[in-house]
Parts: sequence; C-alpha cells; structure tokens
Amino acid sequence: MNVVLGVSGGIAAYKSATLLRLLKEAGHEVTVVPTEAALNFVGEATWEALSGRPVASGVFSDVADVKHVRLGREADLVAVVPATADLLARAVAGRADDLLTSTLLTATCPQVFAPAMHTEMWEHPATRANVAVLRERGAHVVEPDSGRLTGADTGPGRLPEPEALFTLFKGFLSLSRRSSATAGTGAGRDLVGRRVLVTAGGTREAIDPVRFIGNHSSGRQGIALAAAAAARGAEVTLIAAHVDVAFPAGVEVHRVETTGQLYEATLEAARGADAAVLAAAPADFRPKRVSDGKLKRDGDVDLALTSTPDIAAAVGERKGADRVLVVFAAETGGGPERAQAKRVKKGADLVVLNDVSGGAVFGAAENSVTILDERGAVDALSHADKETVADAIWDAVAARLPAGGLE
Repeated sequence: MNVVLGVSGGIAAYKSATLLRLLKEAGHEVTVVPTEAALNFVGEATWEALSGRPVASGVFSDVADVKHVRLGREADLVAVVPATADLLARAVAGRADDLLTSTLLTATCPQVFAPAMHTEMWEHPATRANVAVLRERGAHVVEPDSGRLTGADTGPGRLPEPEALFTLFKGFLSLSRRSSATAGTGAGRDLVGRRVLVTAGGTREAIDPVRFIGNHSSGRQGIALAAAAAARGAEVTLIAAHVDVAFPAGVEVHRVETTGQLYEATLEAARGADAAVLAAAPADFRPKRVSDGKLKRDGDVDLALTSTPDIAAAVGERKGADRVLVVFAAETGGGPERAQAKRVKKGADLVVLNDVSGGAVFGAAENSVTILDERGAVDALSHADKETVADAIWDAVAARLPAGGLE
C-alpha cells in the first residue's frame, strides 16, 4: 500500500521516524512529506534514509512529475503525524502553499491527522472548531494523549506513541485495500455516528500472588476489530484484558485483569453501544480459594475450581432488538453446529467460529473464521490477516444495524 506520511513542525516529529520504520517493516511504500518547519526538527537525510525515497516539502520540486497532484491521487492513506495547530488551520482553509497541503487537497483516500501541541493550543476554540470541520469533512482526527509535553508542561496534547498510531493505521489501510479491490465499492466509513464495544485479550484468575489461570489469547483479533471500527468512523470503547499488541490510538480503553472485572466493565459499556463484539477470551474457571502466600512445590496441590460469570449470555439478556451482539466460538471440533448452539444460547445475532485446534491462531497474524447468523454462514475466510477478518465482521454488523445511531 502507498502511504503519504506528512510531518508538520512540532517537536513530536521525532516520533514519526519510528512510525515510518513500522510502516516500512510491514511492507508499505511510504513517501514522507515534511513541511519546511518540520525539517528544523528532523532533517531530509533521516527521512530519505528510512523511507528509501526522495523527500521534498515545496510544490516546485520535480515539477515535471506534477508531484503536488500525483502523491494524493496515488495514496492509499495520507497521515499527518504530528499535526500542529497551524497545519490543522491550513488544512481547514484549503491552503495549498506547500507540498503537504496540496497533497491533502488532491487525496481521495482516507486522511488521518494526529495532533500534537501544547494544551492551551489544543483546547483553544479555534483549534477545536478546526478539528470539528475536518471531522465533518470525513477526515479522522485522533484525540491526543495526555502526558508530558515540551519542557515541564503536562496535559492533553501529547502525540500518541508510534505503535498505537501504527495499529490504528492498519485499520485504515485494510479499508483502503478492500475499497481498491472492489473498484471503490467498499464499506467506507459506514459506522460514523455509531458507538461500538469491543472486548479483547485473555483474563487471568489468581491462584496465589505469583500464579494464575489463563489462556493463550494474544488479543490481536480484538485489537484489529477496534482499529477497523475506528477507521470506519465509530466511537469505540475497547475493554482489554491481557494483550500482546499496542492499542489503537484514539480509542477509549479500559483495562481489566479478571473475568469478573471484564463482566462488570462489559455490561456497563454495552448499555450505550449500538453493537458489541465480544472477542475477549475470558477464563471459564477460577480457583475457589486464592492463597495469600506463594504455594510451595513440596507436593500435590488440590486446586478446586468454580465457574466464572457468562459475559456473553448476560449481554444477550440485556440487549435490545435494535442492537447487535457478536460472540466468538473458539472450538477444537464440532464445527458450525456447536457455534450456532452457542449463538442461540447467548442471545447473539452473529457468531464467529474459528478452529483453534493446536493453538495455531493464538498470536498469529492470520485467522480462519466462519461468520454465521440465524440462517447460516454469512462469510468465510481462510488464512486471512486479522484486519481483513475484522472488516468482514463489521460488514456483517453494519448490515444488521438499523438506520441512525442510538441516542
């Protein structure tokens, strides 16, 4: 995929070098388009060495190639990282006084802005108004993190970490890939105005202060689902247990450890969601008694277990007819019949069946799934990357959502 990485003139520009490396390592072609101010923070030599491509900031570079038009037309994603208050204002005004703003005007692919600035600038009414306009026009503006800024300042306005931005961008690139493959008939931002809940990762139930009962879930599929929903315009709440990958930037994240905590957080978040996709892998059992001290290895341990709460069934009991519930059936045998039985038992609209025999899918980049509703298979994917699987699930969800979002 072709990515244009715009870099505007803020101290956070140094983080974009790591983001560039992540994009290149994932196999994408990246053209860096810095503003003149950005080159005061990170120079051309760095961008060219990391991208393997020439770098220019003005519209009079390589005029014969009409670069100020071509870059935007050929891009699958244009991302501005960091996006300063000045860059946001120029984008809203439709300025075309350098190569980056010209590219923004000609690009028809998804555009993502990751703002970074001091808190006072981020919270200024002019900046807030500019962000609102960009979002109304279909751009995705990432909410900045809150944390240490330049000097001793702390507050909202910090650029999310490169790994978090990369996770989010994978959702946008998957959407662009599907749109290109179907001649522009892809789903697009069909979740704008929707509030969705995603759960991810495996829970852990303590045995003693250092040991726990858990499972092999990496959380990768759930994280891909959250990133895909954000790319499609949804307001995303992600409830995460133990995961092995970075959270997508700009997504509301709630961390949990145990199945009981996941149960409480999921029921709370599901009340305000148009759709809930429960991709977490909660431990089905927990010890009846947790030892206060570390158990000694001096003989057999009698580990009595009890069942944990059934999260999916509880959400299914409470959901309205105008909301969509998706559950996962990780099976080592039984096929669609067992998955359909689970869908009915949990009160879900859709069930995602995946065969986890041998544990091959855990932590892997690919997944093989069958998505089923009350009529049977909706879609089936074999050895597809988890971003593609996520989009297929959201396709099935979007097709079932009533017109308009929840109030």
